[in-house]
Formats: sequence, structure tokens, C-alpha cells
Amino acid sequence: MRAKHHSTALAGVLLALLAGFLTTAALPTPATASPAATAAVPTGTTATTCAAQGTPFSAAAGRAITASCTQVAAGTWYTWGGGHGPTPGATYGSVDPSDPERSKNDPYRIGFDCSGFVRWAWSQAVGYDAVGQKDAAEIFDLPGQRLGTDTGALRPGDLVFWGRSWVHHVALYLGAGKIVEARESDTHLMVSDFSSHTASDYAGALRFSPTDQGQPPTTEHQTWSSGVNIRPTPATSGAPVAVLPGPTTVRVQCQAHGESVTAEGYTNDAWSYLPDYRGWISNIYVQGPAWLPGVPECAFRPAPTP
Repeated sequence: MRAKHHSTALAGVLLALLAGFLTTAALPTPATASPAATAAVPTGTTATTCAAQGTPFSAAAGRAITASCTQVAAGTWYTWGGGHGPTPGATYGSVDPSDPERSKNDPYRIGFDCSGFVRWAWSQAVGYDAVGQKDAAEIFDLPGQRLGTDTGALRPGDLVFWGRSWVHHVALYLGAGKIVEARESDTHLMVSDFSSHTASDYAGALRFSPTDQGQPPTTEHQTWSSGVNIRPTPATSGAPVAVLPGPTTVRVQCQAHGESVTAEGYTNDAWSYLPDYRGWISNIYVQGPAWLPGVPECAFRPAPTP
């Protein structure tokens, strides 16, 4: 009985193993992920929180960092030529002739290249297209404080460049040896180590001064009421950047539709951007109709405050 029981058990084990082998052999090979859903991570990059690592050199630089980090969090793609439309913003890219294989999906992805990304971040910071449709080399020539190649002088918000013979890459310095960048095709916008780029190729840094660039024309308008808040975005959220104690003459650069506000017996979703305050005021508190005549619509607006 014992011998017969043992041989039966052994046969059962062999049958189970054979069944397991057949089942495993029948499993399909895992499908390769779509290139639109994955991205390669370049050697030398590190995953870390996207934020200023220290005090930015200006409030605008801090806003540029905050804006750029929203794109990192959103998983926005690098696309060759992306971000160079008529106004700042992500666009479809094109195939990079120097790297056609890696960039083959860029025409089907919406994103930024390095200079398009910097352009968008600074437009969000200052409320107008301060950089324009420039490549990295042209951005390197914009007005501002030139820091040379002394990395010890860098502060969060500085623009850092690579390309000794020809400037070909720009990124935004976060501090503590970190940068935020649109690095290359087939990757998402990312936070990287400054040292992940070739040290001998480092071209230097620029402490960008967008106020040196000509801002779009403004028109003067009169506010009314007292204790009127100027907000960082066209919404009631976020701490006021200033408070107007009473009727004030203000310069309006452009206007946009934002959060609908009901106050003083009126309801309106129009907001005016005031460049002198780097903030927004509900059109309810600006004398005139709900949508101010002769004031252009803003093509872009500062990113929301976290």
C-alpha cells in the first residue's frame, strides 16, 4: 500500500510539473510598450522633487521655476522644435535630422525643446513673451547679468548653457547642483544633475533680466472701491501680491478670462494683467465695461500658485 501510494504521488507531481510547463509555454510574450507611453531616462539624471533648492535670484525667477515644474509633473514630452509657435506653449515637434531614430515620434507628441521650454516658463513668470522664438544660442545673448563659467555663482532661476563652440542647450538652474530641462527626444521634461552634462562643454550662465526686454504696450485705467486685491493668477486663490487701498490709476497690459467673480453687485470672469504689480485684478474693479475695449487678450498667463 505504501509503495503504491508513493508512486501515485510521484506521478501526480510529474503531471503537475508538465501542466505548469505547458501553461507557461502558452503564455504570450509581453507586448512592447508604445513609445508614446514610455520614455528613456538618460544616464546621469536623478529623480528628485522639482522645486527651487534655495532662494531664487528674483521673484520672477521663482515663478519661472514653479511654472517649469508643473510641466515636469504633467509628464510633458521633449519634442524637437517644440514650443516655438506664435505664442509660448507646447507644440508638436518634428524629426531632428541629426538624430532621426530617437526623434521619430516627435511629430506625434506635444511638448518642448530646451529653448521652447525656457520661453514658456518665463512667459508664465512675467506675463508676456519675454524670450520669443529663439534657440539656445540666441537666448544666451539676451540681456542680463553674465556669470561666466563660475558655477559657484549660480542661484536658482539662472539660465545655464552648454556648447563651447556653438551653444546648443539651455536649462533652468534649481540650485544644489540640480537643473530642470527639456533634454532630448524620447524623454519627458525632467530634473537632472548639473554634472550629467559634459563639464568641458559648459558655456556659462545668464541671470536673465526680462524687464530689459520691451513689454507690449499698456493703457491706463482707473480702479474703484477700496481694499482691492491684486492676485498672482486670474483667480481669487493665492495670497494677494498687492492691495489697492482706494481708487488708483493702473497700467493694463492685457486681459483674460479666468475665475468668475461676484462682487459689488456684478458677476464677471474677465481679469486684467497689471505689469507694474506682476498680478491680476478682476475687471469688476476697473472702470469701464466688463471686457475692456482696446485691451488685447492675453495669449498666456502665469501658472497657478501651488
